[in-house]
Amino acid sequence: MKNSILKHKVMNTPEVATYIIEWLKNYATNAKVNGFVVGISGGIDSAVTSTLCAKTNLPTLCVELPIHQAQSQVSRAQEHIAQLKKRFENVTSVNVDLTSTFECFKNVVPKIAPSPKVDLALANTRARLRMSTLYYFAGLQGLLVAGTGNKVEDFGVGFFTKYGDGGVDLSPIADLVKSEVYLLGAYLNVPESIQKAQPTDGLFGDSRTDEDQIGASYDELEWAMEMQAKGKTLQDFTAREQEVYKIYTRLNRINQHKIVPIPVCEIPKNLK
Repeated sequence: MKNSILKHKVMNTPEVATYIIEWLKNYATNAKVNGFVVGISGGIDSAVTSTLCAKTNLPTLCVELPIHQAQSQVSRAQEHIAQLKKRFENVTSVNVDLTSTFECFKNVVPKIAPSPKVDLALANTRARLRMSTLYYFAGLQGLLVAGTGNKVEDFGVGFFTKYGDGGVDLSPIADLVKSEVYLLGAYLNVPESIQKAQPTDGLFGDSRTDEDQIGASYDELEWAMEMQAKGKTLQDFTAREQEVYKIYTRLNRINQHKIVPIPVCEIPKNLK
């Protein structure tokens, strides 16, 4: 199933890249801001997003935000930033190690026995600390926070932290599925180490990948997203396809609170 998706993926990559770059440039101009700030993780999504921002020729600030980060992720992020700064004069960077800030947070909140819920809450706290830091720099320099989520994460399975990596000003690649992001990455000359790396959110301080957490690869999730859009049912699938489809639909259902706009209690006019 994995290879079949990539084999049939067709996209006019140069034109898609140009379209996004112009969209970013026009949005920034209309918003009367100076440029963009992007959190750099060492993954394909942030590498593609930051490169697209850089190609607008507007100031683009790349921010490293390690929190107990694996050295492999740090190395990929630094390699990408160094490459961008060599290619584009409008790119600057800063490293903000939030490890001590995260540890301080853990020390001041009430102590709770370790559990999967605590692990997840702390993982989301990492993402929210990073979001706050990006907005700090955005406010100082008049920049927009560019999101790095793709379509599968943002609108399929909700694989992001609400008000963490989901807290952004605009989302340049959120209409692209992961395989399309990889096509853009190759076209934009993102470092091969990033193109080949297993996707990971890096929020748990260990080696687990996104696939480890979700139980399915991005190619499988793309397939499931397409099958849901076509109205397919479990009877149409093989055993593994059924398993993947169940994973996708369960995550899509329970994460609607992330995917849909925040509910607003609208007061009837006769009560106001």
